Amino acid sequence: MTWNYSEKTTKLFMDAVQGRPGTHMGEIANPDGIGEHGSLACGDALRFTFRVERHPSDPTQDIIVEARYLTFGCTSAIAASEALCAIIEERRLTPIQALSITNKDIVEYLEGLPEQKIHCSVMGAEALQAAVFNWAQRRGVDLRALGVDITPEEREEGRVVCTCFGLTEPYLRRKIMELNLRSIADITNALKAGGACMSCHHKPGGLQDLLDDIWGRQPTEFKTEVELPVARLISRARSEDGLSPYQFAKKVERVLDEYVRPMLAQDGGDLEVVDIKDTLVYCRLKGACAGCVGANQTIKFMVEQVLKDRVDQRCRVIAV
Repeated sequence: MTWNYSEKTTKLFMDAVQGRPGTHMGEIANPDGIGEHGSLACGDALRFTFRVERHPSDPTQDIIVEARYLTFGCTSAIAASEALCAIIEERRLTPIQALSITNKDIVEYLEGLPEQKIHCSVMGAEALQAAVFNWAQRRGVDLRALGVDITPEEREEGRVVCTCFGLTEPYLRRKIMELNLRSIADITNALKAGGACMSCHHKPGGLQDLLDDIWGRQPTEFKTEVELPVARLISRARSEDGLSPYQFAKKVERVLDEYVRPMLAQDGGDLEVVDIKDTLVYCRLKGACAGCVGANQTIKFMVEQVLKDRVDQRCRVIAV
């Protein structure tokens, strides 16, 4: 499965994995707020930290002056995390003001995201919310007294609906209404719920029952089943996209020429493809990039991810 990203999304991703000045990948030591969202076991995960400039008398007037993230995710997860940090720092927001940032703000900053990748923007907003709750606890700020409704207990309390991603009923109900999610496909695209084993789709108390309870049961329609991202990935993996080994290799080289090599060239580096076997791409960094301490990160986070996004999700890059 290949994704069409905006130029801004691609640039934010490329800059982040290369650690360019002004990017935000990393973690703040002794942060004033820390929050996490996602599942390391099942896919995307994000840790968000921030540091504030403390107000001498009123902690609600603290200003976020630095934001960082660590993420185990795809191009859109990294770019969305970059967007979140940039928005916060550029606007010099208080932690409470930062809560007004929504996933829609992040998508707009990125100049769009594929529908199946919207969950990456939701992940950043959720991690931010958890970090603000953590900041409030540290600074003794009563969020409820300020009319701010943050419910971190949703993750720990309540019936688990999606066991693959550990998503509970209270959390899913809130996000379904907040994001106006009207179908199982909408839920999966926005929250990843139901995107793995899919057993929670129609079981009693599952996703469809939640939708029916919130929006009312819809009349039964006989139509083609909406193809979910995971299902589509499996079907394409079986068909191998119809590319011969030669065509696959040419596509890999074309993508490397268009997206990877220009970025490496800015640092005086280059990339050599040594061999391609099935979806395994064996390559080595050249020039200034060859001896860089971040070479392994460049291989995994930039080269491999670009090939996954623009050639085939099964691509794996092996450094030689």
